[in-house]
Amino acid sequence: MLNETRVIPARLFGRRIEGNRQVELLLLHPAASLRYDPLAASWIALVKPARHLHEGDRIAFQRFGSAVVRRALEEGMREIEFALDVPFEEFLAAAGRMPLPPYIRNESAEAQERYQTVFARLPGSVAAPTASLHFTPELLAQIERSGVQIARIALNVGLGTFRPMTVQAIEDHVMHAEPYFIAPESARAIERAHEEGRRVVAAGTTVVRALEGCLRSHNRIVAGDHVTDLYITPGFKFGIVGALITNFHLPRSTLLVLVSAFAGRERILRAYAEAIAHGYRFYSFGDAMFVTRE
Repeated sequence: MLNETRVIPARLFGRRIEGNRQVELLLLHPAASLRYDPLAASWIALVKPARHLHEGDRIAFQRFGSAVVRRALEEGMREIEFALDVPFEEFLAAAGRMPLPPYIRNESAEAQERYQTVFARLPGSVAAPTASLHFTPELLAQIERSGVQIARIALNVGLGTFRPMTVQAIEDHVMHAEPYFIAPESARAIERAHEEGRRVVAAGTTVVRALEGCLRSHNRIVAGDHVTDLYITPGFKFGIVGALITNFHLPRSTLLVLVSAFAGRERILRAYAEAIAHGYRFYSFGDAMFVTRE
């Protein structure tokens, strides 16, 4: 099961008109919806430095137009209303940058291009479903030839996936919601595999959240547009996903908590010790592991 979401160039640099200070925005989603909408004028964005962007402040984006801060929100977020001289997607393509994680210090064109899966199709994510960066067209063809059925969903990766935990107890963390879409043919394929006792393999934690969130909300896999704020912690009862392909994740991340819930904390600790001992690469462009449910 693959996540065919496409990362948008959501990282923007502008200048605060009052004071001529450079500011950085990471667009998360339209203000009125969690779903990507290129016609939306108002967006929720993470801004840096947040202390210098207040309600009413204006931001200039060179020849493309400007924006105004409509609301100051918690956690460094702002509601930004754009007044552009070009269509929004043209603006993003020309002025936006791929939102590479901060530990990737290579800003080259190649790094920007690589931060996208080969099957990315539906725009809306602000982070890549990194477990799927390992796939190539040749590998996918080989997997299908071996008799594995490939189905696809699309979960827009956002704050819920990449926001680190800042609390001491994992149960105190608040998970942000993310939208996802399941096509009718994918829903039928997943339901049929589950009924026939075939294993459902999720390529990445985003697929796990989408499928398990759908099952928890509807008691089955239902086609259509959905939203999930499912926070998977140890003790969670998995109902649909039988195996998981995932990268080695950052400490204090909900992704590491999810993987530990899925495979068992002690098994994951052993896997991470093995990875460290053998010099595996961690994080977005790192190595992956295949884990089965505990």
